[in-house]
Amino acid sequence: MRWTVSLMVVPVLVLSSFTIVGRAADLPGIPPETVTDYIHAVIEADRTFYTIHVVERMQKQGGYPASENWRTEKKTMPLPAQFLAEASDLSAKTGTKVRYRLISLWPINPHNGPDGEQEKQGLEAVREHPERSATSTVKIGDQTYFKAIYADRAVIQSCVGCHNTHPRSPKKDFKMDDVMGGLVIEIPLGK
Repeated sequence: MRWTVSLMVVPVLVLSSFTIVGRAADLPGIPPETVTDYIHAVIEADRTFYTIHVVERMQKQGGYPASENWRTEKKTMPLPAQFLAEASDLSAKTGTKVRYRLISLWPINPHNGPDGEQEKQGLEAVREHPERSATSTVKIGDQTYFKAIYADRAVIQSCVGCHNTHPRSPKKDFKMDDVMGGLVIEIPLGK
């Protein structure tokens, strides 16, 4: 009798676990705004850590400086913006369709300017309201992407100084906490 009850309970438990898994699959997805907020938080944390605890620390201790020519100059390391671009390139090589990059209305490198009127308007929006992201959807090939642009602020004096003194910088009056541009994050929608 004990074995009969046990043998009856086991299939019920097994079948109920499949039902629980099925219910989890039926839950609605995470809104794309939330997903890009999560991605933004991770990217900003990594970049801020690199900027403060690697670049600034090395400069204060007389170590290797950050240089835009770090690939050709010995004993230099990437600038924080280049660190972000390199990480983005490595991420793309994994096959993920998540894309991110820095853009600005005043780019030192023209490649980092807005890609069309929509991005220009997004940069203007985050400049006016840096606490909010500017969002839209875009079609790239046959894939629709959710795009969010977040304010990219001047967080350390060395970023301000570099942009204000760089010969190719179109804007030379940045101050701490100014919006210098935006971080664009694009994630695919649907399958």
